[in-house]
Amino acid sequence: MMLCPDRPESDLPWGESDTETLLDTFNVQCWSMPAEPKEGDGQAHSVHLPTLSREEKRRRRRATAKYRCAHATRERVRVVSFNRAFSELRKLLPTLPPDKKLSKIEILKLAICYISYLNHVLDV
Repeated sequence: MMLCPDRPESDLPWGESDTETLLDTFNVQCWSMPAEPKEGDGQAHSVHLPTLSREEKRRRRRATAKYRCAHATRERVRVVSFNRAFSELRKLLPTLPPDKKLSKIEILKLAICYISYLNHVLDV
């Protein structure tokens, strides 16, 4: 149903007092399922489905179990790679004792200090 400026408001569905008729009108117009082919018709009738925005399509795709599982797998691989890089950096830094456990922020701060020290040694 399209709104027409020349159509009186009393003809519009929300002017009706029968709520079942009103709901049926909206269900048929907005959310109806594809019609079954009639005898001898051979084809289904087209149905108007609301178009989804790009963001809504992305949100629906990300809500699937398959997508979440794949995303979790990618995240695990990323974290493992990230931790491996920190352990490699940790092996290059001098500390006493050498096997001392350092947090990631401590590793980064120590790396900055060590690089600064090496630059100073090269300049002298």
